[in-house]
Amino acid sequence: MAYAIKQQGDSRSFPSGDPFLGAASDDGEIVVHLGTTFEADASKVAVLVELGTECLGVYTGECAGLEGSNALGFARYRNGDDSPSNLIELVRQPATLESAIDAAKAMFEDAGFDVVVCADQAGRIIDRLVRPKYNAALTFLDEGLATAADMDLTCRLGLGYADGPIERLERGGLEHHHAVTKALFNVYGTPAFAPGRRATVAMQREKREGSA
Repeated sequence: MAYAIKQQGDSRSFPSGDPFLGAASDDGEIVVHLGTTFEADASKVAVLVELGTECLGVYTGECAGLEGSNALGFARYRNGDDSPSNLIELVRQPATLESAIDAAKAMFEDAGFDVVVCADQAGRIIDRLVRPKYNAALTFLDEGLATAADMDLTCRLGLGYADGPIERLERGGLEHHHAVTKALFNVYGTPAFAPGRRATVAMQREKREGSA
């Protein structure tokens, strides 16, 4: 299905040169907004907006749990400064048109992505699952439960993970973890989302170096 892209600035999901950008048409049955102002368009099969940690409702509005149209949100999971993964989280609302969901899912799958559909909640699936675990690992490190290397090795060998929590956070950038988990904490108020000390230090250091 042909899709058009409206873009302003860089996209975290599709960095410059990404094949998905190059395959876009001047016009299409689907419109994908990357940093541009969201515009409802009932003439399209689906209208998509790239999300950060915010909800799709920020763009479409909400009404008593009955919201929904041909508009969807999406985010391609990315660990900080790492390259984007192959996973797309496709965000729907309670009354989103099934035809829009099917079209958007098909578009991404045709482009080679793995797609999961989730409700319109801040953090979607992945961040709500993993950020508390990352915060716990940072706390364990501060408490001296184990060294970073030992925790990472335990996760790789004992749990079969590709990498451990500390090495993943430091590779992607602790300041990015702070930004995401702080945004989720502001929404949900759950202590598990409160940024770990080391992430707060990284954020403060980035600000200090940026102002120097």
